[in-house]
Formats: sequence, C-alpha cells, structure tokens
Amino acid sequence: MRDAAETKRRLLAAATEEFAERGIAGARVDRIAATAGCNKAMIYSYFSSKDRLFDAVFGESVARFVLDVPLDSDDLPEYAGKLFDRYEERPDALRLAIWHRLERPEGKWVTEIVLANKIRLHELQRAQDEGRLSKHYSPTELLVLVQSVSTAWTTTNSELGARTDIPREQRRALVVDAVRRLIAEH
Repeated sequence: MRDAAETKRRLLAAATEEFAERGIAGARVDRIAATAGCNKAMIYSYFSSKDRLFDAVFGESVARFVLDVPLDSDDLPEYAGKLFDRYEERPDALRLAIWHRLERPEGKWVTEIVLANKIRLHELQRAQDEGRLSKHYSPTELLVLVQSVSTAWTTTNSELGARTDIPREQRRALVVDAVRRLIAEH
C-alpha cells in the first residue's frame, strides 16, 4: 500500500508544474496523474476537483513564499531584492499568481493571500506610524509598487531582450536601487 502523504505530495508537485505552465483551464488532470505516477481517481479523492487542486497548489505556494520571503519594513529595498531572487529561482510561483489573477479576476480569494497582505500592510502602516518609513505612499500603494518593481524583469516581454542583455546581479541591483529611491524622503 502506498503512503498517502507521499502520493499527495507527488500530486501537488505535478499539479504545480501543470498549473504553472498551462493555467487552470489548460491544465489536465490526466497529465497531472501521469506525472505523479497515480490514477486520476486519487486527485478527486484528495481534492474533489481540479479547481480545488489548484487552490491547494496555489495556497501552498503562497504560504511557502510568505515564510521564505517575509516583509522587512525596515529594509524594503532588500525585501524587493529577495522578491526578485524568489521569482528568478522559482518562476512557477509568479506564473501561478498570474494564472490566478487571469482566471479568477473577481473570483475566489485565497485565504493565504488575504492573510499575507493583511500582515504586510499592517507592518508597513506600523513602520509609517513609528516614523521609520515615509508616509508619501499609503501602505497599499507602497506594497503594490515594491511588488511591481520586484517582478519587472520577470514579466518584461522577451522581445526587449533585457533578461539576456543585463546580468542577473545587475537586474537585482536595479530593483534594490529603484525601491531605495521610491522610499526616499521627498
């Protein structure tokens, strides 16, 4: 008899690849099952639907991301650099987030994202209230800008050639510098 936890882990790993590459609509449970080395019935047994499997994959990705890259309101430039590193090293995390936004623009909110954002916004607000961070931008505006700058290189169209012409270390330095300038007192 196979270990249920191991089977579930393999299904989540295979589903992460499939959803990151093809999105929710394009993903196929038969490919996920084949990659995981089990049958489709196991997916429905553990997750009940492809949609719930995506929720599990995306929720796990967000939770792991939040733990691996916690917000540092005292060093937002380096936080942006760490976000940049994460997207470079784990492009599936960003692709899953993009698919989530594309295929669920007004849809189901993922609890892990809601909680992560509450924590981040609270930390930024506290840093502003304590005078450690400029109040030029609201916490929401600031978080959106920092996240956008950190993903700029990963989401830039390939025709620009920036990812191949500019070394990773230089792109990271540019992200850190841009956020440093963004939060500088005006």
